[in-house]
Amino acid sequence: MAGLKNKYYVLRHGRSIPNEEGLIVSLMSNGVLPMYGLAPSGVLQAKAAGMTLAKELEGLCISPDCVSIYASPFSRTTQTAQAVADVLESSLGTKPSIQLMEELRERYFGPSLELQSHEHYPEIWAIDALDPMVGPEGGESVADVAHRVSQAILSIESELEGCVVLIVSHGDTLQILQTVVHAALLNLATMGCGSNTLSSTHLNGAICTPVLSQHRNFALLTGELRQLT
Repeated sequence: MAGLKNKYYVLRHGRSIPNEEGLIVSLMSNGVLPMYGLAPSGVLQAKAAGMTLAKELEGLCISPDCVSIYASPFSRTTQTAQAVADVLESSLGTKPSIQLMEELRERYFGPSLELQSHEHYPEIWAIDALDPMVGPEGGESVADVAHRVSQAILSIESELEGCVVLIVSHGDTLQILQTVVHAALLNLATMGCGSNTLSSTHLNGAICTPVLSQHRNFALLTGELRQLT
């Protein structure tokens, strides 16, 4: 992909126990608990995503040693990453490394919504629609998440080159990541001069209301794998 040193895929975690129970689990200290990991159907989704990615990799001239997984530390994402890595090990003969990055964690929706019903999500979407630079009380705005996922991409780009990278994260986090990277790459292409590598300048330029207001257009289903665009 022009502007990026690596080829990226994003994967939303498989269906989780919080999904099935209709709970908002967005605080790190809760999210890492095994009780909020994958549901049995989510494990199957993760394995299916692994098989899809394995087929994608068959058509790429990339060494199995140059496939890496970066994941949110939440139990539902680490379990998803592990399931994918197990499938890829069977296919490639080498198990990809899994690195946990706090920058890829779930968007925190604030103390008043933590462990509350999913029925409160429309309240968050309404806040986002008014101003993506402002978040729910005590929680993260779309812009807050955009800044940290931008740092995650820059960090990975500084560590690897010419590799396949799978990012395993959460619905809102991945929507925002895709939105910012897509807009930043357009910024890079439009500039048409200087470095042809994505930088903090391009990413920061994408963190603005007109861009971030579009993040719902990049929604992913649980267990959905997508090439980063």
